[in-house]
Amino acid sequence: MYPVMEHFYTLQGEGLYTGNAAYFIRLGGCDVGCVWCDVKESWDAAAHPLMTNVEIAQIAAAHEGRIAVITGGEPAMHDLAPLCDVLHEAGFRVHIETSGAHPLRGDVDFVTLSPKKFKAPLDECLAKADELKVVVYHRSDLEWAEQHAAKVRPECRLYLQPEWSKRDAITPLLTDHIKLHPRWQLSLQTHKYINIP
Repeated sequence: MYPVMEHFYTLQGEGLYTGNAAYFIRLGGCDVGCVWCDVKESWDAAAHPLMTNVEIAQIAAAHEGRIAVITGGEPAMHDLAPLCDVLHEAGFRVHIETSGAHPLRGDVDFVTLSPKKFKAPLDECLAKADELKVVVYHRSDLEWAEQHAAKVRPECRLYLQPEWSKRDAITPLLTDHIKLHPRWQLSLQTHKYINIP
């Protein structure tokens, strides 16, 4: 049983899979507590209804897309193995969006690691990251981003993403940084620009 805050079919808005159809499963529960979190209502796991792994997979499978994104909150607080298994049985690629602050439990196909200063990512999670997505709120976050880039695998994709409320001020800084450090790419929250979930 998983506390599910919301689940919906949309387009992935950020990172490598931007623009791909995906079924999002937002699990309740988070102990990271980012100041600028845009889904603070996800933090309390007890506030959300419980669903079984089979129920979640059946609802997701009613849609054409075969990418399932498990997000939160902090989804790695939960044992995701049973959910990953039924999603794979239904033909899904399973992606996770995590801060990396908890060990990953479950067979995940793609790991988006978005580290937070409030609770450091585990080395074992950094080693599993397929993309490192650093949300930049202050100029100082760029040095912090570089510190984490040094800890991931060489093939891990690197993304800098402006924090939404500061995007007008931060995006030019990211543009300049990426021009100097072209291993990074810019990630924008395209779903917010086009007003989809």
